[in-house]
Amino acid sequence: MSGTAHASVVLTVNLAAIQSNYRKLRELAGNAACAALVKANAYGIGIEQAAPALKDAGCHHFFVATVDEAILLRKIAGPDAQIFVLNGIDDRSRDPFLEFGLSPVLNELAQIELWSKQARTGKTKLPAAIHFDTGMSRLGLPESEARELGQDHERLEGLDIKYLMSHLVSSEQPDSPCNREQLEKFLEIRQTLPPFPASLANSSGIFLGAKYHLDLVRPGVALYGANPVPGNPNPMAEVVQLKAKIAQIRRVDTPRTVGYGATYRVTGPARIATLPLGYADGYIRSLSGKGYCYIGGIRVPVVGRVSMDLITIDVTAVPEEISLPGSDVTVIGGPVSIDELAEAGGTIAYEILTSLGSRYRRDYVSEDPSL
Repeated sequence: MSGTAHASVVLTVNLAAIQSNYRKLRELAGNAACAALVKANAYGIGIEQAAPALKDAGCHHFFVATVDEAILLRKIAGPDAQIFVLNGIDDRSRDPFLEFGLSPVLNELAQIELWSKQARTGKTKLPAAIHFDTGMSRLGLPESEARELGQDHERLEGLDIKYLMSHLVSSEQPDSPCNREQLEKFLEIRQTLPPFPASLANSSGIFLGAKYHLDLVRPGVALYGANPVPGNPNPMAEVVQLKAKIAQIRRVDTPRTVGYGATYRVTGPARIATLPLGYADGYIRSLSGKGYCYIGGIRVPVVGRVSMDLITIDVTAVPEEISLPGSDVTVIGGPVSIDELAEAGGTIAYEILTSLGSRYRRDYVSEDPSL
C-alpha cells in the first residue's frame, strides 16, 4: 500500500493484469519482439511498480519520453534492460545517456551527427534508434532528411542502430488509409538503409495484422487496460479500479441548485451524495454533468460541476442502506469502463490514466485477471 494512508479514495492497480496484457500482446506480435512504453509514470499507473512487473513478464525493451524518466527506469529495471528515449538527445543530455547506458531515439540529422561524433570521439559503438516521420508531423526525420541519410550511410558511423522506427497516426481506425500509406512510406525508407531491425506498431497497430509487426511492437496504453480496438469488445484485462467513500448526503426537498455556477437544478425530492475527489485528483472537469459512477450495481449520474476536491452524484434511486456516508462508490473499473468514461468527458483513456491523482491511496495487488 502506498500514498495517503487515511485517504477516502482508493486506486487499486492489478499488476498481474498488466503482465497478462503484455503476454497477450506479445503473443499477437508473433515473431516480433514486444517492448513496453512506461513513459508518464507508466501512464499514471506507477513506473516503480509497473516496470518490474513487466520485466518479470519477460519484457526487455522499454520506451520512455524523457531522459529523466530513463534514469529512473534504469535504477528500477537494472543494467540489462534496453531503454529508449523517444524525445531524443541534445548537448545537455548527452552525459546521462553515456552514464546510464541509454539509447536515444534520434529524430533529426543533427541528433545523428551529435551521437555519431560522440561515438567516434570515444572510439566506441553507441546504441540508438532512428525515428522517421511518415505522417505525424511531430518528431522524426522528415522526408528530405530521410533521403539524405539514405544517400549517405557514413553519417551512421559509430552507431549501433537497434531499430528504425515510425509512429502510426490512425492505428485505432483499421480502415484509415493512413495506416497503409505510412507502412508503405516506412518500408520505402527502410530499403534505402542497411538492413536494420524495424518497429512501427503501437497498441492498436498490433491489431492491424502481421505486416505491421516487423521486428518490434511498442504497446503502451493497452498494457494498462485501455481498449486498443475501439468499437469492439476490449481484449485487455482491467488494470485499475477507483473507489471513493461517500463524504456526505444532502437531502433536497425543494428545488435548488447543485455545485458551482448553478449548472444543475434539482426539481423534486432527491438525495445528493458528495465524493471526496475532483479535478485536482484527475477526475477531469469535462465530466461535469456527463460522468457516472456505480453503487451496488446501480448507475448514478454526476450532477453539477466537478470542482477541485469534490464531485456530486444523484443517489436518489439507490437504497439508503447502501448509500450512506462511508459507503463505497465505484468511480472507475467494473461497470465504469475507462474508455467509456473518457468518451463521456470528450477525451481518451490516455488522459484519464495519466491524470490519476497523487492524493489517492494506491494499493498494488497481483490477482489473476481471469478469475
